[in-house]
Amino acid sequence: MANFAKPSVPQFSVDVYQNEYLPAGGRDVDAVVTVTATGGGTSGTAGVTGVTAGGPAGVVIMVDCSGSMAHPPAKMEGARAATAAAIDTLRDGTSFAVVAGNHTAVPLYPPHGRLAVAGAGTRAEAKEALARLTPDGGTAIGTWLRLAAALLDGEDLAIRHGVLLTDGRNEHESPEALRAALDACAGRFTCDARGVGTDWEVKEVTGIASALLGSADIVADPAGLAADFTAMMENVMGKGVADVALRLWTPVGAELVFVKQVAPVVADLTGRRTDTGPRTGDYPTGSWGDESRDYHIRVRVPANAVGQEMLAARTSLLVPDPAGGDARPVSQGLIRAVWTHDVAMTTAIHPQVAHYTGQAELADAIQQGLDARKSGDRDGATAKLGRAVQLAAASGNADTAKLLSKVVDVVDAAAGTVRLKAKVAEADEMTLETRSTKTVRVKR
Repeated sequence: MANFAKPSVPQFSVDVYQNEYLPAGGRDVDAVVTVTATGGGTSGTAGVTGVTAGGPAGVVIMVDCSGSMAHPPAKMEGARAATAAAIDTLRDGTSFAVVAGNHTAVPLYPPHGRLAVAGAGTRAEAKEALARLTPDGGTAIGTWLRLAAALLDGEDLAIRHGVLLTDGRNEHESPEALRAALDACAGRFTCDARGVGTDWEVKEVTGIASALLGSADIVADPAGLAADFTAMMENVMGKGVADVALRLWTPVGAELVFVKQVAPVVADLTGRRTDTGPRTGDYPTGSWGDESRDYHIRVRVPANAVGQEMLAARTSLLVPDPAGGDARPVSQGLIRAVWTHDVAMTTAIHPQVAHYTGQAELADAIQQGLDARKSGDRDGATAKLGRAVQLAAASGNADTAKLLSKVVDVVDAAAGTVRLKAKVAEADEMTLETRSTKTVRVKR
């Protein structure tokens, strides 16, 4: 068992990076907003002024027990070992449960449909129960998620989190049923999703993680599951506050074109807005510990004459009150617009904005290139993956460049000249697709 102290609520700071200068008649303002949380790790004691840490964390581990987990047997063995490692990493006092999932969902431990509280005794009981994880039946992930939500809803928790492991496609419920389950679970808990082996659908697993504000990854070799689950659980144990929202206010006549998280991964939040006032909206960001994230915001303002300036948007973090009071905004940042004749000022792109625009394009190019490759469009795949190689090289994204080199032969990275490999290991292609949205931070 990892010896974690209870995390405290972090303090938030907001920094805005932008070129605020527009030409006469210019309307689009781009800014990168960096949100940093400090003092919220497992050893911290400081919190947002007037706010204290809430109750314990709750974690539900959902393990695929469909019949395909028996082939090869190492998958089920790896899943048991990984779940045991995750249980050992739970902090004392953490509420937890293990769900066995196939075409139905069954609470494996505890069996009575409530959460257990982590301690020496419950950890031992839970690990003994893992012997009952036996592969059989189909796959209906929506049922697993709904059971996890019900278990977590039944407790007074500050952090609600799920971990989902699957090895196959969601073949025993319709895509609409899974989407309905995700819609029902959104905002109730966050969820990390993992695919083991190579027989699962990347877009399903990444879609689950995206909808529930968690991470997605591939563990091609079941032997790597235990280390991956340990790292995931250590991250969850470091969270200090959940349900943090990015709040944006815009003046009359202005509109938000998009709001995207761009680091550590690309995630479009534009469609997740909840209106909280005539010109104010909140965008969910999930749970936070000690960490920093970047958001690219584009605001379209009314055209103005040279010499005019205006506040294009105001951003802050909305932090819930664990005592049950109203959530309140903290750590304000301002996005400005200033109109000028100076061409040098209006044509300059702020390095932060340029970097993350390229990282978002990189993620899109990889997805489009792989889709083209799967459909047999070799020319389209070559063009898109070549552009991805070029962007990865220019931005210093060495991890993505390495993954791309397993799918294409790089002739000239700077020019984006590549050749598609004749044979590509399925695990390499799936790893590139799953990790395509991971970005590197801009060097300041």
